[in-house]
Amino acid sequence: MQHRAYLCFRDSGEIYEALKVEAGREIPRTQVNIKREGDEVKIEILASDLHALRAALNSYLRWINLGYEIIEVVKNGGS
Repeated sequence: MQHRAYLCFRDSGEIYEALKVEAGREIPRTQVNIKREGDEVKIEILASDLHALRAALNSYLRWINLGYEIIEVVKNGGS
């Protein structure tokens, strides 16, 4: 049985470019598809088991959150 999760968020391009690199790397027992449509990024995570799905989902959610935090720091001049 294949397990699947979808993430969708708005981005002007910076986070998408960073995640595209990660999507090309192998996460055990998972496959990740990422695409950008306008200002929307869509990520599909396929996994052979729920443990692998949860691990991949947690990784992508952390990376997305980190991207937003970095953008906020840059906008505020590091303060």
